[in-house]
Amino acid sequence: MAKLPSNKTIKDLAELLGETGLTEIEIETGDMRIKVARQGTAVSAVVPAAAPMAAPAAPEAALTSDNVSDTPPADHPGGIKSPMVGTAYLAPEPGASNFVKVGDSVNEGQTILIVEAMKTMNPIGAPKSGKVTQIFISNEQPVEFDEVLMIIE
Repeated sequence: MAKLPSNKTIKDLAELLGETGLTEIEIETGDMRIKVARQGTAVSAVVPAAAPMAAPAAPEAALTSDNVSDTPPADHPGGIKSPMVGTAYLAPEPGASNFVKVGDSVNEGQTILIVEAMKTMNPIGAPKSGKVTQIFISNEQPVEFDEVLMIIE
């Protein structure tokens, strides 16, 4: 029988929902799956399940601006994926210029965005040098784990 998650684990996930504006978070470890969902102001948790996790749903409407593309190719070799669930910031602080924009050349390790999770700002560096060809998110947008954020070619 699977061990039930601690109250702290559920509380941390519930706080993450509030901080990111997400309505649902689901994690799976071994034979245990924890799903915390927000419905109005209620928070619920569901434990063991055997079914595999579903892929995140595609956005309902494509973002449109000069630096945001329609649909991210999940398997693009230059795709930069979010390493965590959180809120993506394209600029270092409110009112500042974005770290990068489409057409910019970047160097390996250069900060290209920040993902905030659990009140921690996590700088995301370019995994390789190249040119930013597409950006799929807007500033302060909630992002999911493994979501394609931009492409560097």
